[in-house]
Amino acid sequence: MAAKPASRVRADIPAQYRWDFSPIYASWEAWEAGMREMDQRIDAFAKLQGTLKNGPDAVLAAYKAYDEIGQLQYRIYRYPQLQRDTDTRDQNVAGRFQRVGALFAKFDAASAWFTPELLTVPEATMREWLDKTPALKPYRFPILENFRRQAHVLDEKGERLMALASRANRAPNAIYSELSTSDIKFPTIRLSDGKELTLSPANYQALLSESTVQADRAAAAAAHVGTYGQTAHTYAAIYEGILQRDWFVARARNFPTTLDAALDENAIPRQVVETLIEVARQGTGPLQRYAKLRQRLLGLPSYHLYDQFVPVFRSDKTWPYEEARRQATASIAPLGQGYVQRYQKAIAPGRVDVYENDGKRSGAYSAGVYGVGPYMLLNYNDTRDAMFTFAHEAGHAMHTLLSTEHQPYATADYTIFVAEVASTTNERFLLEHLLKQTTDPKERFLLLQEAVDAIVGTFYTQVLFADFELRAHQLVERDEPVTTEVLNKLYAGLLKEYWGDAITHDEFYQYTWARIPHFFNSPYYVYQYATCFASSAQLFKAMTEGPKAGREAAVKRYLELLSSGGNDQPMKQLLKAGVDLTQRQTVQAVVDQLDELVTRMEAEAAKLAR
Repeated sequence: MAAKPASRVRADIPAQYRWDFSPIYASWEAWEAGMREMDQRIDAFAKLQGTLKNGPDAVLAAYKAYDEIGQLQYRIYRYPQLQRDTDTRDQNVAGRFQRVGALFAKFDAASAWFTPELLTVPEATMREWLDKTPALKPYRFPILENFRRQAHVLDEKGERLMALASRANRAPNAIYSELSTSDIKFPTIRLSDGKELTLSPANYQALLSESTVQADRAAAAAAHVGTYGQTAHTYAAIYEGILQRDWFVARARNFPTTLDAALDENAIPRQVVETLIEVARQGTGPLQRYAKLRQRLLGLPSYHLYDQFVPVFRSDKTWPYEEARRQATASIAPLGQGYVQRYQKAIAPGRVDVYENDGKRSGAYSAGVYGVGPYMLLNYNDTRDAMFTFAHEAGHAMHTLLSTEHQPYATADYTIFVAEVASTTNERFLLEHLLKQTTDPKERFLLLQEAVDAIVGTFYTQVLFADFELRAHQLVERDEPVTTEVLNKLYAGLLKEYWGDAITHDEFYQYTWARIPHFFNSPYYVYQYATCFASSAQLFKAMTEGPKAGREAAVKRYLELLSSGGNDQPMKQLLKAGVDLTQRQTVQAVVDQLDELVTRMEAEAAKLAR
């Protein structure tokens, strides 16, 4: 078994643990040639303006030209972007990456005519062209989606006014960014051991997850969250501006609510969000039971939100990367040999950048390169969490691989709405696989806690956020005031609804809304984390429980989902896989899953107490 390299110097890390960029381009010279080719293709595409009315062959020619540029974009973008992320200090690579941005901006300008001109063709005529031109089949769905959304496209004068307002509409986001990053001054506190700590976001999270002294966690939480409270009136004014902007855009585009406007792009019924919130709000019992279990095991006289990250048990067990690869690969055997073979291809040497090195960006991701395959970035450190992160990102990689293998370029890209299904499903397969291999109550408890914490963070917390966003937007839709006091009361009330008496409610947490970037930067986004989790919970259950024939049929539907890319509206894709997010039982499956996992944790904890 290969050991983790001790050195953080990239050149000293064995090649099998570093990315191989040659499948994208053999050299920088080849990349430069790709840049020149794209520049030429952009000029050629611009000359097609005005031709779409000429008939289906003209539409086909434009789409093919668009696809060729798009496939080229993947390569010329990823080649410097991936290399930049392995060493963010390399200014030569950074400069080349900036050139990509400039070239993409040129393409945006040269192709701005495309969709508006497409929509000048009557829909009935376009449908006739699609029916009689087999070569247009790959483009049928994206073309008809453009026409579906046309109902909320304004006339030329209206669209010009909306475009003129766009920069002003982005102003609240920019102001929030400056206030919450550039101008914010995080406090320094003195800990119980006499040391001082400045509570930057990274230091704050590290303290909550590592400190065994509850008084230190309490002081840190009060000081860190309180920093946002000191300028809460400014944050409230910014957020009110964002809410008013969203309501303006919704009304201008003839939507009845801001939620309807936000969901239209992917044709998501508002019932999905409303059902999600309703079921989660009524299903907080297991969440509160988990908090009470943690309080008992930690031996705390009272339990607070700042106590939810400190480990109940600690383990010295390590999971070297090669062992994680082996376990993750073995865990997905129920998905069939074909899936396993592709999985081994997706995580082969050269496709995963495994270890941290000086200058490498933090975190983890999976990035696709159409025609080449996925590339995974890790900062692997032999922990249980790192192993589950590997399984998570490998799920994304498989979604990308299967989509590009089975879809033409035009429909290969899947939506955010389904993006987390494969990743969270693979995590659950790994959990159950590992649980079968150990009878050690502590190890089993820690494995179960990994899954429970994922549900708390990805489902309940995100639904609470979505609940807050919806209620805040409804305030402006009813012409009600949006003040610091109103927002504080709304957020504090939600904390009490979701956590009940399982925690002691600290007053300073009422300011939490001011430190959630998604509220300010991407309204109505967070609910998708929870819907993906709900989808994967139901899919996993169907693939692993019940008669063999039913399990096999569920696996087949699941693989078809991952192979469908963006060839249909995401709700319809999930429905084909057996998931209806408008139904209560789909969301209830997550609540039931948490209930079952907490019950298993209680059983393991009882064994440890003997």
